Amino acid sequence: MKLLEERILKDGIVLKGDVLKVGSFLNQQLDVPFLCEACKEFYRLYKDAGVTKILTIEASGIAIAALTAQYFGVPVVFAKKSKSDNIAADVYSGRVVSYTHGNEAQAIVSKEYISKEDRLLLIDDFLARGSALEALLAIAGQAGAAVVGAGIAIEKAYQGGGDALRAAGLRIESLARIASMDEEKGIVFC
Repeated sequence: MKLLEERILKDGIVLKGDVLKVGSFLNQQLDVPFLCEACKEFYRLYKDAGVTKILTIEASGIAIAALTAQYFGVPVVFAKKSKSDNIAADVYSGRVVSYTHGNEAQAIVSKEYISKEDRLLLIDDFLARGSALEALLAIAGQAGAAVVGAGIAIEKAYQGGGDALRAAGLRIESLARIASMDEEKGIVFC
């Protein structure tokens, strides 16, 4: 999506450690009108897939999942990375490793929110090595729900997660695919 690529080039900052900072519009401060335009593209791509729910993982995926859900007219379910007192003991779970945060967590969803009747669209802000999507796929699989595909705002294609998941049969639609990025050379899109 040219609009997102242009915004990344304008406002994205490549940091040490292979991190792309897009906090000014995507995942800390939200440019809602801009993100709505991006989320309309997810709807265009998946409008005929029979989506019944959007599934994402906290925290950065929630905003774009919610904005996407408005076009589908369906609820958003998000996997939490920590258990709290208001979550039932009966949960689906999947292991997620965060490259950016350098930690590991169990993503969990209460069983009451996903069922075998659901057709899930997975939404997230970034795809790098694929750990978050793998956790969401595990959760969907435990529920017996169908996954119609994944919508990703920014994919770091050079890190291979998207390729591996596509090879395993997951439809992934990324709005911007980065071929390479470097603090000095900048960002190159696929």
